[in-house]
Amino acid sequence: MTKTTTPLPTRAVRGSTSGVAIMAVFDLLGRKWNMRILWELSQQPLSFRALQERCDGMSPSVLNDRVKQLSDAKLLASTASGYQLTELGLSLMHTLDPLRAWAADWESACGQV
Repeated sequence: MTKTTTPLPTRAVRGSTSGVAIMAVFDLLGRKWNMRILWELSQQPLSFRALQERCDGMSPSVLNDRVKQLSDAKLLASTASGYQLTELGLSLMHTLDPLRAWAADWESACGQV
């Protein structure tokens, strides 16, 4: 298994060698399962097992890798009540609210094609 580096601002990431923060966040969020994990944790803190179940039973090794990436990126933390979003993670999810609204409009528009 190949270890991947967590996309972070100032690091070269997939699609960009400049280290520009927006490219790093797109790389991080574009990795399989990361958005699903953030979405599930935006509802409530979850234990590892509960998070795994909510993510359609993804393998423990993949979940472990994704949790590590999102923790390294300061978007989630492990607490006594399980994994939960940090303030930065919550801020990201709130920032995505307009995109969710746009996606609903897009869905309606595509349904009319």
